[in-house]
Amino acid sequence: MASRIGKPDTQADVDLRIALDKQPPKNFVMVAGAGSGKTTSLIKALAHLSTTRGQEFRVRGQQVACITYTDVAVNEIRSDVGDDPLCRISTIHSFLWSLVQPFQIDIREWILARLDEKIAKESERLTKPGTRAASFPKIEAAITRYQLQKGVVGGLERFTYGTGSDYGHGVLGHSDIIKMVPAILAEKQLLRDLLAARYPVLFVDESQDTTPAFVDVLRAVVETVKHKFCVGFFGDPMQKIYTTGAGAVPVGNGWADIRKPENFRSSQSVLKVVNAIRAEGDGLQQIAGRIEGQGDGDFSPEGTARIFILPADEHRTTRVGQVREYIAKANADTLWLSDSDDADVRMLVVVHRMAATRLGFPNLYASLNDDAPDSLKEGLVDGTAWPLRPFINFLLPLAAAVRAEDEIEIMNLLRDKGPLAPLNPVGDFIEVLKRLHAATIEFNRLFSDPATTIRQLLSFAVDATLMTVDERMGRHLALPLDPADELDPEHLPMKAFLSCPASELWNYRVYIEDLSPFATQQGVKGAEFERVMVILDDEEGKKQTLFSYGKYFGITELSKADHDNIAEGKDSVIERTRRLFYVCCSRAIRDLAVVMFVGDVVAAKDAVLAKGFFRPEEIFGEAELLAR
Repeated sequence: MASRIGKPDTQADVDLRIALDKQPPKNFVMVAGAGSGKTTSLIKALAHLSTTRGQEFRVRGQQVACITYTDVAVNEIRSDVGDDPLCRISTIHSFLWSLVQPFQIDIREWILARLDEKIAKESERLTKPGTRAASFPKIEAAITRYQLQKGVVGGLERFTYGTGSDYGHGVLGHSDIIKMVPAILAEKQLLRDLLAARYPVLFVDESQDTTPAFVDVLRAVVETVKHKFCVGFFGDPMQKIYTTGAGAVPVGNGWADIRKPENFRSSQSVLKVVNAIRAEGDGLQQIAGRIEGQGDGDFSPEGTARIFILPADEHRTTRVGQVREYIAKANADTLWLSDSDDADVRMLVVVHRMAATRLGFPNLYASLNDDAPDSLKEGLVDGTAWPLRPFINFLLPLAAAVRAEDEIEIMNLLRDKGPLAPLNPVGDFIEVLKRLHAATIEFNRLFSDPATTIRQLLSFAVDATLMTVDERMGRHLALPLDPADELDPEHLPMKAFLSCPASELWNYRVYIEDLSPFATQQGVKGAEFERVMVILDDEEGKKQTLFSYGKYFGITELSKADHDNIAEGKDSVIERTRRLFYVCCSRAIRDLAVVMFVGDVVAAKDAVLAKGFFRPEEIFGEAELLAR
């Protein structure tokens, strides 16, 4: 892919350079709709600063900071910026941790205060009249656990950052970092001064999903530091899909307000739907920026956009297949029938549970999601949950290599991540190889048996010395359990996880490594696909209350809480669902198909038609689907 740095400028790129060339540079907020090339503008701005201010910053030992949310986004930006030492590009979590890591005493004080808050909250529940007596033992156990943790944390001198929280061992998780660092920044002028002195320019990518606390503290840095400091926010309020996000970032006094309305992604048909959805939100209307050459002139491709309103019955999977067949014939495009990567077909579902059910890992999903701590829930979504890492990093690749009879890969895995690693004692090498060969064959046999649980598989791997597990996993594998471990909030989720069929790990791997045509609607922000099918099914997503397409389209009545939220100007189910629908539909490059499963097809058709997102000829029911 050609570097974005050399792409033609939009007016937003010009306006941004003007803001950065001011002395001092002007703070700014850039609102860039889906497909507008927000990342391109960010990369071009980094390159401009490197050219115009690079020498000045290098002499002072300063860098330009650019923070975003995922490793994928970090690598995407780095691939264009290259190895320019001026640019510090990192995830928000790693950036914040690098700032606060030297302040170990403050970290300890924050954790102790947080544990006090948890104790106070649970104590309040104990005295609350509405609390059931059956809940008392669980609440009391939680208070005891937090008090024990306080005693341990008070004696720790060093804290580290991991994927999940483990205060007793001095480990802070993702959610801790995003809460703790803005709080310490807000309290310590010294830390704010250090931030501004080290990074005179700071860009925040995906600003709509940045927490309000972090947005506020960056504004405080602007207002309170003596050093020249410029902060720039790149985002789109219509693509905020997480409840913790700040959404629209207010434009400060004297700040530059930059809009980027172009859409370089979607065809004309898709863009009409996207703009119709957005018209009910902030009203920003995007203009076609995608041009393709054809013969004598250029054109913006027409593409297709359709909605299929179908009965919510037991034939959903069959009907999805019928829709794909219909579009394949109507568009003369057989790739709609393919699940290969080259076909670039993506089916979006509303919640991960729906994908888990369809792809065959429902028990694994439930174990690390239902009633599990946030660190496990968040890590389940992207594969970073600590119980999953031994499988993703080592055991699944090992079993795959055994099945493929790839002896070289087996040896590489055993040497790099297993018992043949340099730090592990080996003994008689030939005998060890014979034993490990037999162990890998038996391991694969167990993994192939549908009756094998994750506990059995992991216990075998440990007993056969294929791997060792850390202390945390060892505690959960231990039988009988230490009574103290039952106070651990991860105890029940881990018990359920270890009882899951090991075979579900294979299906989870297909999902997490993006090898299936399914994805969650929340998980594709920033991605794009030639052919997109958005599956709307409130019934399958009924265990979540954040989104409701029935309420959004006016098919399902709003609750009193919904009316109250709307009246009070709070984020409502309508606003959340509108934003999610915008994100979904705007992923499509050429063709968009929305499949809506409902109880009352006739009422749904009327509601969809009234919305005006699709023309009458673009709305299909079961009869039209089967008639073709």
